[in-house]
Amino acid sequence: MAEAADFQGMTPSPARRWMRRTGALLAGAPLLAGLLQLPTAAPTQAAGQDSVKAVSGSGAVAVAVDSLTPAAPSDGDTLTVSGTVTNKGKQAVTDAQVDLRLGGALNTRSAIDRIAGRGDYQHGVDAAPVGGKYVKEFSRLTPGVSQRFSIAVPVDKLDLGEDGVYEFAVSLSGETSARPWEQVLGIQRTFLPWQPDEADTKTRTTVMWPLISTAHMTAQTGSDESQTPVFRDDDLAKEIAPGGRLEQLVSLGKELDVTWVIDPDLLASVDAMTESYRVQGEGDATTAGTHQALAKQWLAELQEAVQDKEVVALPFGDPDLASLAHNGTNVTGSLSHLKEASDVAADTVDSILHVEPTTDFAWPVNGAVDPSIVKVATSAGADKIIARSDSLAETAGLPYTPSASRPVGGGTTAVVTDARMSTLFQGNLTRASSSTLAVQRFLAQSLALNLQTDNQRNIVVAPQRMPTASQARAMAEAVTALQDGTWSQSQDLTAAATAKPDSSATTQVPAASKYPSSLRKQELPRSAFTQIATTQDKLDKFKVILTNQDRVVTPFGRAMNREMSTSWRGRSAEAADDRNGVEAYVDSLAGQVTLIDKSETKLSGRSATIPVTVQNNLVQGVEHLVLRLTSSSPRRLEIGGERFFEQRVAVSGGHSQTVKFPTSAQANGQATVVAQLYTEDGQKYGAPVTFDVKVTEFTATVMLVIGGGFLLLVLAGFRMYTQRKRAAARATEEDGAEETSEADNDPENPEGPEDRLTQEDLLEEESRTSTRQEAPEQPSDPTPDTAAESADPSGTGERVDR
Repeated sequence: MAEAADFQGMTPSPARRWMRRTGALLAGAPLLAGLLQLPTAAPTQAAGQDSVKAVSGSGAVAVAVDSLTPAAPSDGDTLTVSGTVTNKGKQAVTDAQVDLRLGGALNTRSAIDRIAGRGDYQHGVDAAPVGGKYVKEFSRLTPGVSQRFSIAVPVDKLDLGEDGVYEFAVSLSGETSARPWEQVLGIQRTFLPWQPDEADTKTRTTVMWPLISTAHMTAQTGSDESQTPVFRDDDLAKEIAPGGRLEQLVSLGKELDVTWVIDPDLLASVDAMTESYRVQGEGDATTAGTHQALAKQWLAELQEAVQDKEVVALPFGDPDLASLAHNGTNVTGSLSHLKEASDVAADTVDSILHVEPTTDFAWPVNGAVDPSIVKVATSAGADKIIARSDSLAETAGLPYTPSASRPVGGGTTAVVTDARMSTLFQGNLTRASSSTLAVQRFLAQSLALNLQTDNQRNIVVAPQRMPTASQARAMAEAVTALQDGTWSQSQDLTAAATAKPDSSATTQVPAASKYPSSLRKQELPRSAFTQIATTQDKLDKFKVILTNQDRVVTPFGRAMNREMSTSWRGRSAEAADDRNGVEAYVDSLAGQVTLIDKSETKLSGRSATIPVTVQNNLVQGVEHLVLRLTSSSPRRLEIGGERFFEQRVAVSGGHSQTVKFPTSAQANGQATVVAQLYTEDGQKYGAPVTFDVKVTEFTATVMLVIGGGFLLLVLAGFRMYTQRKRAAARATEEDGAEETSEADNDPENPEGPEDRLTQEDLLEEESRTSTRQEAPEQPSDPTPDTAAESADPSGTGERVDR
């Protein structure tokens, strides 16, 4: 194996190792002499054999660098490297030793990427060990067992040269029973930034610190005066609890000089948790939320953290601009929702955090842009689009990374973030080794960028939207080291966006065909925006009847903003459930104002009134409604003298109102009547109620009256007959007496015919008078209305009021 002295700038290996290797060479001298008798192999073949031998055991031991401090050392510092080595093989490793290896300076950012992508040890490519006493020895490494190491070396002993980024590695060498010679069994590469003195020109670096979560609130609110909000789950409490993702972002971010990028929906949700709130459970059940104190504490810490810092407010709910641009612009109302989300952002942040945010930035997913995305973003008032350098890539072949600000036409500025630095803190960073590697690579890229040119530039770093707690800790460690370094200075996002752009930088927005297919597959489909439009249409029809529209319009408006959220990417099933829930809820509220069903109704006589009841189960009153009653057979039954008749309706919350409609019958028979509610602009509201009306001109009551009158006439006639019969009998008797008396007495004074006619006339007159007094009224005579009907559904054979 090559000695350390073979490499320029390296110190020699330890004496013990030198003696061991020398002994191995002496022991192999006879064998070497025998080999010299054989034909000499080609030099390239011999080198290849040495290389194979050197790497034969590479990868058998995992080397993890858990910490490297300081991350960017200066003169006089002591570099401490700590970590673990783990034997992954089946054989024990003996005479093991951990070495530090310092390579040469890396001149380009792409060279850093190449080193980071390399795997196992490569002889002749990887640097030689630093050696000396800066090693850690293990007599034996048992399979599957990890051993910790820590090596401290003065920076002066590393013989670092000019400013730059140096490859730095930690390796483990040892022997196994199968390969009883010293070999490199594992290696871990990282980077050491070296800029001991203040740089003549520092890069102005902006770090975006995102405070965004998924949607947690529903459109549902309580019926109380304060409209108690209902949450989909209680997961937000976990995020703001100590150690939670959002708690870590706030506690770490307050110590950094960063630009806060906040979704106002997150603030509104946590603010709602500071008061009474409910959480959805099984079915329609809800439980009381119990994390008010936690929410208040988190908001208080955030208010303190953002004081004197730049705050950028995204549109409410963080709408997915790419999904909207590609699938939603042709759906009516979609852009209006984006405009509303942008309009409420500033007020939400100001009212909760008491700072005035910047609202003219738009942030598409991963900074991927095309002309349609830029157009949608600017339609809502944004004139600065946060893009990323792997989307708005350089095409002019610049030997350096240009500043972030790029004019892309129409008064719009693209703020191009650095893709290399922005994507380093993704994946699983829960292991200390992964976090350390990300931090060192971040610092290496930043220093390499600064050394590209003497021109000062403005660089923006935009990490993923929702970093985990471990990712946030790694980001904070990297930003802290950068801000404590000597080659970078902090800057707000607005300052970076308004800085003078580089004239040679790319300003051409890529075509839609260049948009990454992996991102396009995650977008909200057109059907999602269609469903949102349907929900909005239902809400528009519902809200016009309300006496207090804000109780419904505001929570539903914010719910539809959340339905367009970027956070739904990769969660299509959950997104569909959310949209279905919002639409179902507006349907249920609208259904609380309805008509009470009616059964068949009997219409007595030629005119009467038909009552129809409107029920309002909402907590607030409704107005601006018109109730129309329509006859399907106007020739048989007219309503208000026409085919239909309308009356305005206003019902208090939790009450019902019965409306009476005048009707007139033109003929006997059955007529179908339809009751339908309308809004004042003529739009149907709710389902109609259809019932039959049976028209009968003479009802049983009328027939009873007529029968009673006829009976009186019969009785009067019979009375008259008996009276006349008795009168005739008396007259006969009187005539016989008179004849006897006339014969016996005075025939000059008999009872004349005129006296008898007068008595008959009196009887006849009495009969006529009796008949007139007992005759019934006509069916068309008016009668007073009965009291208002009950709001309960009508029973079978219901009769209307007359």
